[in-house]
Amino acid sequence: MAQVSKIDSNVTGSRIAKEASPKVLPGTPDWYPYAPNSYDNAGGNISTVASNPINDSRQRKKGVTTDLEAGGGQNLDLTQTALENILDGFLYAAYITKGEFEAVTSIDAASDEYRGASGLDIYPVGSLVFASGFADSANNGLKRVTSSAAGAIGVAEALVDDASPASGHKLVEVGVQAGAGDIDVDVSGTYPALTSTTLDFTTLGLTVGEFIFVGGDTATLRFSNSANNGFKRIRSIAANSMELDKSDSTMVTEASTTETVQIFMGRLLKNRGGSNIVKNTYQWERTLGAPDDSSPSDIQAEYLLGCRPNQMVFNIEAADKITVDMSFVAEDVEYNEGSTGVKSGNRPTAAAASIFNTSSDFSRISMHQVTNGDEAPADLFSFITDLTLTINNNVTVNKAVGVLGACGASIGTFEVSASMTAYFSNVTAINAVRNNANVTLDFAIAKENAGMVFDLPLVTLGDARADIQQDQPITLPISVDAASGETLSTDLNHTLQIVVFDYLPTLAQ
Repeated sequence: MAQVSKIDSNVTGSRIAKEASPKVLPGTPDWYPYAPNSYDNAGGNISTVASNPINDSRQRKKGVTTDLEAGGGQNLDLTQTALENILDGFLYAAYITKGEFEAVTSIDAASDEYRGASGLDIYPVGSLVFASGFADSANNGLKRVTSSAAGAIGVAEALVDDASPASGHKLVEVGVQAGAGDIDVDVSGTYPALTSTTLDFTTLGLTVGEFIFVGGDTATLRFSNSANNGFKRIRSIAANSMELDKSDSTMVTEASTTETVQIFMGRLLKNRGGSNIVKNTYQWERTLGAPDDSSPSDIQAEYLLGCRPNQMVFNIEAADKITVDMSFVAEDVEYNEGSTGVKSGNRPTAAAASIFNTSSDFSRISMHQVTNGDEAPADLFSFITDLTLTINNNVTVNKAVGVLGACGASIGTFEVSASMTAYFSNVTAINAVRNNANVTLDFAIAKENAGMVFDLPLVTLGDARADIQQDQPITLPISVDAASGETLSTDLNHTLQIVVFDYLPTLAQ
């Protein structure tokens, strides 16, 4: 036996698995990997109380263990996939997805078809599907559906034969391409609307309040007026009309002719109420290396059990990368020695993805007063130097006699707040604070043909005291408290909405 004298941090690892019930894993859990920059008080903290009776020796007696506090956090770089399997846990909600399929049985090059036993007819003709995880690169990427049946979809792009696709592949519906000249822009109503003759907007699986991206990468796939392309938020959906109440620019009337306009959509995640609240618990594994260098595969590990997602903080600083702090409150902690090893289950490898930066990966950031009938009001600022967005679930553990650790946890108020520093140019933002104006905040990040949109439909501003320093621009520190947008519209009865786009055109970047 050759016990090591120390174990370096670089050999440790972090994985998280969803539990079947608090502190109980499913039969075959999926242990998803994370790549932390650092940890914050992760693990278990034991409390003891000494016995200190009155005695002539003036000495205390041996104490006893009385409590265990378990939990902690980790800091990550934000990538497109870094939070894919945990973000919904922090919003205590399920993703609202479009068509997703993971059971392709073969790919036929002669007919350019993805084939399966059944279920592929979820993709109607005209759907834009993003394929990933296939062995040949030609079978991955954005595809346009040209034929649809339960057992096969044909696509416009050339495919390569694959008689037995590997597991881990996926087809995700990411948009739709309309027929030539079918989609127009009508600005005669209170809000601008996309209108169609053939396409039925109610069949796209979209939700009122959701962000979409309008326009593809060539002139034939987008509107000729650039103001009509870009990120938009949906206000209402009817069969042949879809109103929009947020836009990068003021939209204008446009009747398309031969353009086959593309509309891109993502997976929608927003906090919800009542029976739609999803209270998942997790186990967090931290591998701690091998204690015996003659048995390097005997890895010891620490496990936090019954983890409830508590806080998630997005850190956005000028000329930097975006990082995320996430913390959990746990019920218990346990340790596996090297001879026991890590817990069983699927252990996928981390998906390769570039980190988001704050210089070139922001496609949109907007904070403005809510103005009825105006999809693109003037922003309250031109530029900001920093932004911190915080999600807080106010989780507290429940203690009980006879239980070391916690017997459960209570989920508190869902709070979303932000703080930012903006460059001062006029007193509009200061007056918005004084007048308790209805304000909304959203931002979009995009990189390598994918991205996310964060939308706070209704916020209250605070602070906004001009900070004047010699030889420096005047800045405004602004605090933001988000609330349900239901006072603006019953369809905005959420505090935070995140749309994850598995595919975006280069135009969005």
